[in-house]
Amino acid sequence: AAFMLAGAGLGNRFGRLRTFRIGLVIYAVGSGTTALAVNFGMLFVGWSVIEGLGAVLVIPAIVALAAANYSGKDRAMAFGILAEEYEALRDAVRRLAETSFAPHAAAADEHAEFPWASFHAWRDSGLVGSLYPADLGGDGGDATTYAVVVEEAARVCASTSLAILISRFGVTPIIRHGSEYLRERYVPPVARGEWQASYCLSEPGAGSDVASMTTRAVRDGDRWVLNGRKCWITNAGISDVYTIFARTGEAPGARGISAFVVEPSFPGFRVGKLEHKMGMRGSPTGELLLDDCEVPAENLIGEEGQGFAYAMGALDTSRPIVGAQAVGIAQGALDVATRYLTEREQFGKPIAEFQGLQFMLADMATQVEAARTLVLRACSMVDAGAPGVSKVSAMAKLFASDTAMRVTTDAVQLLGGAGYTTDHPVERMMRDAKVTQIYEGTNQVQRVVISRRLLEDVR
Repeated sequence: AAFMLAGAGLGNRFGRLRTFRIGLVIYAVGSGTTALAVNFGMLFVGWSVIEGLGAVLVIPAIVALAAANYSGKDRAMAFGILAEEYEALRDAVRRLAETSFAPHAAAADEHAEFPWASFHAWRDSGLVGSLYPADLGGDGGDATTYAVVVEEAARVCASTSLAILISRFGVTPIIRHGSEYLRERYVPPVARGEWQASYCLSEPGAGSDVASMTTRAVRDGDRWVLNGRKCWITNAGISDVYTIFARTGEAPGARGISAFVVEPSFPGFRVGKLEHKMGMRGSPTGELLLDDCEVPAENLIGEEGQGFAYAMGALDTSRPIVGAQAVGIAQGALDVATRYLTEREQFGKPIAEFQGLQFMLADMATQVEAARTLVLRACSMVDAGAPGVSKVSAMAKLFASDTAMRVTTDAVQLLGGAGYTTDHPVERMMRDAKVTQIYEGTNQVQRVVISRRLLEDVR
């Protein structure tokens, strides 16, 4: 930006108002990425000086230099296209998903059993570390990496994608706010795929209204004693690490909530009822019962009383990932429906030749692509630490999950009676899609978040 303004200023100084105007236009275009702004800024510094001296013939050389320095990744992301390394990752995860996740998806759903074979394939793939920081045993992947992985897994098995998603989400508060002891003890085993993690926020009376939680933690010497009940916990009974939020102060509402790392071996911890669910049946969801659960004092995450802020910050970064999961489910249903239309014949020809069905496919594909673009936009903002993440993350989750519900429903319709049976995966995808409109904050809550942020901008 500094280079850009300097170039524009020089152009104006030399009386080149055209250069000044063009400089401002490219500044506006390039402000989304540092490399773009710097390289075009260098270009315009040179251009302004050259125009002032009358040596216009050197401009092409400066353009070529700027283009050479402008990396492919920055160029791709600036125009909403995934860079090559992300596409290579997508290809690798797609191959793994089709060969090692898809064969177990139907059985995991039918028997409501955790897809251990799929998880072990994920653990052994060498890709697990891509979701975790390099200083904690991972490969340093960003939110875009996380989204690509989850989308491709969800394309064939939503339950497996949820196992991948929740372990990274479960340790997010530890990564961002935990002490070095907590980070070193709990994150590396998860980053290696040896452990799994859960995120424990909801309670029977505190779903959308998280601040009304009643689970309490009381300090007792060198430990905290937790009492209460958590519900709707993904990976309940499977995870080795649980990030649990509890009230530590007397202040009402969001104040006085803290976060703790709890192991299932701690005294007073046990898993309660497991839910019998409509979808995501391969991913266990259940309640946690804390009865004088003893937690070492050092397992407090960050500062006492900051748990609510930690929880909301984690949700801002995870909502686009749920959006990516929804996009993956929708893409999988679209792929199945498209293939079916080319194989099924009625009235002497493939039903893909009927325009009404073609229009349905076109609408489905457009919705999926729009949802994917919004998800990647939110992820790029998370990666850049850009302002306005909360609003765009909510938009991504809202739009993508609504899209998944529409697209999977239409996929069932396109397959007709066959789509209503378990012979084809679209009915499972339709059931799996529904929860993406509910967890990580219902879509009604997302609309509240979006509207509040919009109104805050004009007050």
